[in-house]
Amino acid sequence: MQRFQVTAQAGNYPVMIGRGAWRELRPLPQSSYSSVFVLTEKGIWQHWGKRFMREAALRKACPIFVPPGEKSKSLAEVERVASELARAGGDRRSLLILFGGGVIGDLGGLVASTYMRGIDCIQVPTTLVGQVDSSIGGKNAVNLPAGKNLVGTFYPPRMVLADPAVLSTLSPRIFRSGLYEVIKHAILAGPALFDLLDRHLDSLRPDNLKALEAILGPVVRVKIDVVNRDERESGLRQVLNLGHTFGHALEAATGYGRFLHGECVGWGLLAITILAEQLGYLNAAASTPKKGVPDSRRIRDLVWRVGPLPSIRNIPARAIVKLLLHDKKAVAGKIHWVIPERLGKMRIVTGIPLAAAERAWRDLRGMSNPR
Repeated sequence: MQRFQVTAQAGNYPVMIGRGAWRELRPLPQSSYSSVFVLTEKGIWQHWGKRFMREAALRKACPIFVPPGEKSKSLAEVERVASELARAGGDRRSLLILFGGGVIGDLGGLVASTYMRGIDCIQVPTTLVGQVDSSIGGKNAVNLPAGKNLVGTFYPPRMVLADPAVLSTLSPRIFRSGLYEVIKHAILAGPALFDLLDRHLDSLRPDNLKALEAILGPVVRVKIDVVNRDERESGLRQVLNLGHTFGHALEAATGYGRFLHGECVGWGLLAITILAEQLGYLNAAASTPKKGVPDSRRIRDLVWRVGPLPSIRNIPARAIVKLLLHDKKAVAGKIHWVIPERLGKMRIVTGIPLAAAERAWRDLRGMSNPR
């Protein structure tokens, strides 16, 4: 079991990763809560509900089910879940356990932060994206037609419990989707973690718990280190959005239903790498032991190795560019781009012409997926 601590204004909370993590719920004083609810999806609950209740030693919990998919991250679904809590007798001393992937965590965190002006919640992520990224940091949000995560709150959970055993029932596509977020963290961390991931990427499978546990800890530490220094995204935390400006635009352009979030991040990493090269921020130097191989090439190769990514050939560059200005990081019409200069070094850049972003997307569309 690996244990970390997140520092938050509303109270610090632990993040526990490893087999048996759900048992860390047992010391929680259940008598201090009037009721316990579990926000989840039916498929997840059918696979893992009984085991979770047993390992967590929960005497009684009422499940509330959410339809799978990014479309559940909506204000309508916030209202529906809150109404179910109210009908079931949820009050300000209720506990909401978020048992699912990033959609459940984002939606449920927003519900918890607003229901009765705030009730306790616990993140129990069941996807790779959730375990390494979205469950940590207290950011909760839902989407609007205009863009991704435009309505949300900062609201930390009581704890985060990530058991990699639950990943064993993920489909190959959903598991691969999480690996793009893992690559993002490795780019942010620098050559050491990037090289480690490069060596072990092919062994990262849902059924290889030993390999997963070896990589999850270092990857999660990247997120926690950034969050602890910048909880509310006033500066440093913006680097965690690497690849997400293009990625969020792609999600919005396709109605949040065609691509998984991690797949959009994968395309976003490729697009921002091209943009950084074209603008001269990411040069041809190599910062790793693989002498002669530039960082830009290593980033692209690692993303392609995870593949295959769903095609973007029919996604016009103008549709992406139109949505870029709706990115939640845009201020006064200026996009705050997270640009890689080399592995482990990012720069926040404003003032990049939209024509340059459009050219980068066109060039990306013209590339063939080698996988």
